[in-house]
Amino acid sequence: MVTPGSRKPRLFARGSWSEVRRVGDILRTETVGGVLLLIAAVLALAWANSPWSESYRTLGAFEIGPAALHLDLSLATWAADGLLAIFFFVAGLELKREFVAGDLREPRRAMLPVAAAVGGMAVPALIYTAFNAGAGDGALAGWAIPTATDIAFALAVLGVINTHLPAAMRTFLLTLAVVDDLLAIVIIAIFYTGSLSFGPLLLALIPLALFGLLVQRRVRSWWLLLPLAAVTWVLVHESGVHATVAGVALAFTVPVLRRKPGPGPGLAEHFEHRFRPVSAGFAVPVFAFFAAGVSVAGAGGLGASLTDSVALGVVVGLVAGKAAGVLGATWLVQRLTRARLAEGLGWWDVFGLALLAGIGFTVSLLIGELAFGAGTERDDHTKIGVLLGSLLSAALATVVLRMRNRHYQRICSLEERDTDADGVPDVYQEQSPRT
Repeated sequence: MVTPGSRKPRLFARGSWSEVRRVGDILRTETVGGVLLLIAAVLALAWANSPWSESYRTLGAFEIGPAALHLDLSLATWAADGLLAIFFFVAGLELKREFVAGDLREPRRAMLPVAAAVGGMAVPALIYTAFNAGAGDGALAGWAIPTATDIAFALAVLGVINTHLPAAMRTFLLTLAVVDDLLAIVIIAIFYTGSLSFGPLLLALIPLALFGLLVQRRVRSWWLLLPLAAVTWVLVHESGVHATVAGVALAFTVPVLRRKPGPGPGLAEHFEHRFRPVSAGFAVPVFAFFAAGVSVAGAGGLGASLTDSVALGVVVGLVAGKAAGVLGATWLVQRLTRARLAEGLGWWDVFGLALLAGIGFTVSLLIGELAFGAGTERDDHTKIGVLLGSLLSAALATVVLRMRNRHYQRICSLEERDTDADGVPDVYQEQSPRT
């Protein structure tokens, strides 16, 4: 974006009014989901460390499902493989919409969050590898654990500290996390697939293609779409590829309608509107409940856990690696494009968001289970590392963003005074063609 009196593009420039409004709706849903996620995690930790901890483990290990289809899975596995497929379906819809019809369809806008996401994954992975290069016993298998950002948890922290981040910064955080999720599912599919069976995987293409054909024809009949989605999920699960990949594959078949703002949502928006509350309000909190319940005493105590290079690599990767990766990639984009930060923003703002990106939870816990096996001692140490790293990242981000809170409040007050009676700030109307 070129501002008056300057030919240099602006990083975190203000997007269109429709995009800001849409992102605001998403953020509100994810923030509520983040609070539920936090409650579920606290409940799981309390139960797992209570005198009734055995009942918690029994509940997670309870098996249900048809054995003939190899789906007699534990409740914890159903949460990780089944419910998280809904989470990745919504993430896939959001990512496709952002790059097909959102503000990020422009390469210069997309470059920043994509680069930040890549940097925010690469640096934590390198830090974890450095901590565990000589550890042995398969410790390096967890290299991807500190690479993920939990957008629901991060937005819940923003809601709690009540900071007035500009919309463009919130959009950046949301898009960074969505790209992060996509890269994470690619990593899971490639590096955490134990044994691959090509028969079921090829058969999965049939219901996937039928699902894609129906949605391309704008069919919304759930009695047709849901069975096809379920069959696709079962076949992907049977193939050995993590079943959450099916959610992303299904999402990418849904068409995104590029049109001028008007009545009625497109099909991708319709699905997102239906499934995002299910994902944020049910699927992710239930997974967190079954995944976060680590017994601190059972893991050898907190001190013993933090002497394990796996837990240390996770903590340092999330806290320092994420911040360095996101901030460094943003600075590099700024240097290469000779862009400047949008007016009113400073590098402390970027640093605060980079720290916030270190809140890794949902996908980090999932990768930990895939890397070391659910319920193992290493998995318990991983959970402690993820929880502690996320807590430290949240605390540091809160300090930094609180320091900027008054600045954000002043900007918001000025914008409110310039808002017309129709509720659309003048700054957005000035960007629209005049009739």
